[in-house]
This record gives sequence, C-alpha cells and structure tokens, in this order.
Amino acid sequence: MGVTIQNVTGSTAMVIWPTMAICADSFYSIMYHPNRNNMLSGYSRKNFQKEERVPASRSSFVVENLTPLTTYILCVTCQSANPSSDQCRIFHTLEEDPASASNKIKDVALGIWLTSSILLLIIAGILLYSCLHIWYRNRRERVEGQNMTSDPDKGEAWTIKSHTPELFNRQGRLVQSVEESILFLKGSATGQSSR
Repeated sequence: MGVTIQNVTGSTAMVIWPTMAICADSFYSIMYHPNRNNMLSGYSRKNFQKEERVPASRSSFVVENLTPLTTYILCVTCQSANPSSDQCRIFHTLEEDPASASNKIKDVALGIWLTSSILLLIIAGILLYSCLHIWYRNRRERVEGQNMTSDPDKGEAWTIKSHTPELFNRQGRLVQSVEESILFLKGSATGQSSR
C-alpha cells in the first residue's frame, strides 16, 4: 500500500497513504499503539489500542497525543480490516519540545489562577453580602430606637406636633424665671445703693 510517516514530533506524526479504489464509498481506518519490541507482529485489529476513522476522500492524517520518545506501530486499512505488513509502519516519536512543555505548564497555571480567582470572588461576594446585611439590620434597629418616645406606655413615635405645647410651656416658664431673676437683681442693686 505504501504508507509513509512524516513530520514526526514529540506528540504528533503525519501519516500519508495512497488512495484505494475499493474504499471510495467507505472510510480509512488508522490504527496505532506503542510497539515495545520493535517488531511488526500481530496485525489483528484487536491488538491496536487506538483507532481513527478518516473519510475516503482524504489520503493523509495527523495523529496527535502521542507519547514522546516512544516507538509506535501504525497501520492504515480500508473499513477497519485486519492490516497486512505493507499497510503498517514503525516510527519513533522525538523528545518533547521544551516550548510545548512550557506552554502546558503555563496552561495549568492559568487554569489554577482562574479557578482561584473565581473562588475568591465568590467568597468576597458572600462576605460583602453578610456585612451589608448586618449593617442594614443595625441601622434599622438604631432608627427604630430613636423613634421611640420617652414614655414607653404611649408607644407612639416622638414628633414635633405632639410635643409643641410642652416645649412652649417650658419656654414660657424659663422666660418667666429669667424675668424674675432680673427683677430680683434690680431690687437688690437699688436696695444696696440706698444704704
């Protein structure tokens, strides 16, 4: 069949195969798994761990998520048939690119940071709600306490209308006592001057 493997990296490889007339109305099956003993043995479909189905219109496929520094056996067949030796190839993945390893670490760190940020926002929201709830309750109790009268039996709120006559009476008594004090002082002053 003439299967070739190209552009092998630490985690990907491109497989290319010639089109087959018998697969025109079907699909190609790409089967692969790590090959521990580097031998082309056991071509049964059951021996392969992974299988990808590709439309018959294509003649290449990029295999992804491979393990770096690993030997693989890969076969391409029509309609998931058992492969023959000319439909299989052995290839070896390269060492993982340091840039891609660094990107994976950055992705994990970003995921952890986003999760922590969301949790902190939720906690801050709960704390803010609790503080506002306590503040509102204390404020309401304070306002209710200020509105109560000095006479708890009446149970009515203090208003200027209900206490205006009382204020005028107090004010009148105060003015009267000031006038009496002034008259007393005048009388005392004139009595001392006549002596």
